Amino acid sequence: MAQPSADQVWNATETELLNLLNSDKFILEKRRINFYAPSFMYYKTSHYRSKPTEFPTVSITGKGCTLNCKHCEGKVLETMHPANTPQKLIELCTELKQKGALGCLISGGCSPDGSVPLEQFIPAIAQIKRDLGLTVLVHTGIIKSETAQQLKDAGVDAALIDIIGSDQTIHEVYNLQTTVENYAESLQALQDAKIDFVPHVIVGLHHGKLKGELAALTMIAKHKPSAVAIISFMPIHGTTMAKTTPPTPIEIAKVTATARTMFPQTPVVLGCMRPKGKHRAQTDVLVLKAGVDAIAFPSEEAIKYAEQQGYDIRFSSYCCSQIYKDLKT
Repeated sequence: MAQPSADQVWNATETELLNLLNSDKFILEKRRINFYAPSFMYYKTSHYRSKPTEFPTVSITGKGCTLNCKHCEGKVLETMHPANTPQKLIELCTELKQKGALGCLISGGCSPDGSVPLEQFIPAIAQIKRDLGLTVLVHTGIIKSETAQQLKDAGVDAALIDIIGSDQTIHEVYNLQTTVENYAESLQALQDAKIDFVPHVIVGLHHGKLKGELAALTMIAKHKPSAVAIISFMPIHGTTMAKTTPPTPIEIAKVTATARTMFPQTPVVLGCMRPKGKHRAQTDVLVLKAGVDAIAFPSEEAIKYAEQQGYDIRFSSYCCSQIYKDLKT
């Protein structure tokens, strides 16, 4: 059964896309789905419960972020463990390891150029890898070649980076004066460093509307990512975009299905950031039909659908970006 092209998927009407999703054309191989529930979000279903200590998130800038992006305004940082000096990062990771952590995601607010200020923390990260043996993932933001190489040399397991495909979105939502080209250069820097990297495409970041997602996927397709993650804008209370309507489940599925056609040999995952409730339940089932390899914090409806379709289901407490490793087991 021939898979549709990326153009066919992207240009399909809602009805046409639903017909494609129901046709089983996006399921490339034997059905297997990995579900992830890392400890940075509480998660409990009848099938799995997140473990509060196994895979936390750390902010190296505490609650601080110079960009004050309209969709976040630092609210996401408030949910992370603060460690704003290299020594505090070592101490925190040591404590987390003693409490049963298997790894952590190191993130933080951005500097005015759109980068996460990682440079002074890289020796500490190398020590954490060497002495504690944790799986360490790093959110980089825009990144230079030398920093990417230093992360590789420090033993970082994977770099995560949001890729924005619209200059207008970069300026209006991220409050950045950079361009799409800076994100392309960051992808090249990560690839040149030979570090595993997982680009994230944010559906509906442009005030809830599709703009730049296809360009972001096209940019990523010029490189060799370890996996591709699709996430979605979701309104966060207290932010400028708190009352902005998020993209619909079918719009998220459109971007996901397009990614599936563009990356047939690369794991595609639906990441943790997306609307909850009925919206999430509908989205999750649609992206299963779109052929994703993994879903973070899946809804009960998605799990039930996967069971009904005879999927080989695996649960993990790691970050979903690790799908490229888990598919090898």
